[in-house]
Amino acid sequence: MTENTEHTQEKPEEQAADAEGAPAEQTAEQSADDALAAAMAEIADLKDKLLRAVAETENLRRRAEKERQDASNYAVTAFARDLLPVSDNLRRALDSLPEDADGNETLKALVEGVEMTERELLNNFEKHGIRMVDPKGEKFDHNLHQAMFEVPNSGEADGTVVQVMQVGYTLKDRLLRPAMVGVAKGGSGEKTEHVDTTA
Repeated sequence: MTENTEHTQEKPEEQAADAEGAPAEQTAEQSADDALAAAMAEIADLKDKLLRAVAETENLRRRAEKERQDASNYAVTAFARDLLPVSDNLRRALDSLPEDADGNETLKALVEGVEMTERELLNNFEKHGIRMVDPKGEKFDHNLHQAMFEVPNSGEADGTVVQVMQVGYTLKDRLLRPAMVGVAKGGSGEKTEHVDTTA
């Protein structure tokens, strides 16, 4: 019986040891799960930081490339603006010649020289992306033209450029100087835009 009693006495102790071991195992598992969750959160945070850093670097690279491209394209803006009056003066010189200038050989040689100089200057302008804006007969565009006056009863549709006082120029896609123009007002009676007044 003593053996039996001892055996029964061992059982409660074993049960107590088992009961103490189960929470210890659960605590160890929970601790491992917590550590894993913390590590996963840290990995996600670091991955997010890495992606943001890569995106920021890419944006910085694009911005620097665009600034470099703009500097390359528009570095000559001030110089080009300074040369525009030269082109204007060459054109004025050619326009101011008298009608009978063709008969005079000396004057004819001078005219040819001025025409060649103007042509060469305009070719070099084109080579560097500088284009002339001569809008006669076109629709007025406030991005490229500056209206100096309106011409009433010109026979053209409203808003049409009927006279160019001074041609304009663009450098690539930027305006160097607007064309100074006269715009038709109340000309042909054509309505260029319809305004709905029934609302």
